[in-house]
Amino acid sequence: MTMATTPFETVEYAPGRLLDVHRPAPGTEGPWPVVLLWHGVGPDERRELVPLAREAAGHGLLVLVPDWRSDEPDGGREHLLASLRHARLHAADYGGDPALGFVLAGWSKSGKEAIAAATHPETPAELRPTAAVGIASRYVLPTVTTGEVLLAALAGRPSPVPLFLVHGTRDFLVPADATRDLNAVLLTPAAEFLELDSDHSGVILAQYDPVAGHCVATEAEHAVRAGRETAALLARAAGRP
Repeated sequence: MTMATTPFETVEYAPGRLLDVHRPAPGTEGPWPVVLLWHGVGPDERRELVPLAREAAGHGLLVLVPDWRSDEPDGGREHLLASLRHARLHAADYGGDPALGFVLAGWSKSGKEAIAAATHPETPAELRPTAAVGIASRYVLPTVTTGEVLLAALAGRPSPVPLFLVHGTRDFLVPADATRDLNAVLLTPAAEFLELDSDHSGVILAQYDPVAGHCVATEAEHAVRAGRETAALLARAAGRP
């Protein structure tokens, strides 16, 4: 199997903080809807999301993937919110147009952060995305972005934006029940909830490499299939058919 490849560049979203800019293939007419995609708990691991970001960019999306550090005293809150501000203010510099669609998505630990930032009543209107995507996350612990426990918060108020959820049924690190439980309490169920036949890293088109100590691209059939479905879900969340 051959995975989609698209060019990307690396820029600063704040002093010393890096972000990868994944554009659609050359010749793809823009401007493009925007996806801001947050990596998991490991510090500065944006490259883990290169396979998924490239695949999603192939759907005609501008995909922005920042580094952030959960080991900061604030748990990474300022990094996450700074990348959100940067994406909103500077997407046009990279060929994107948030007015066409602006999706905030996160994988693993940052899945709950993406949904928290998207749904909190105090999120400024100019920063709120048009949709949020939680990928293989759990929702029972307080978030660093808002301090809320989403399982309780979203049982008591509707989400102001459509929510999209993804989880692998082979995920033994964060079992799929974590996302099923969130979907069950939502006052308006998720716009889509994909349960994919893959594991924690397979849903981002990757596999964990114990030697490298992080996730790397893979061509394992289950991961390619699941990662492509996740990318297509990101496109639908952004309004792409």
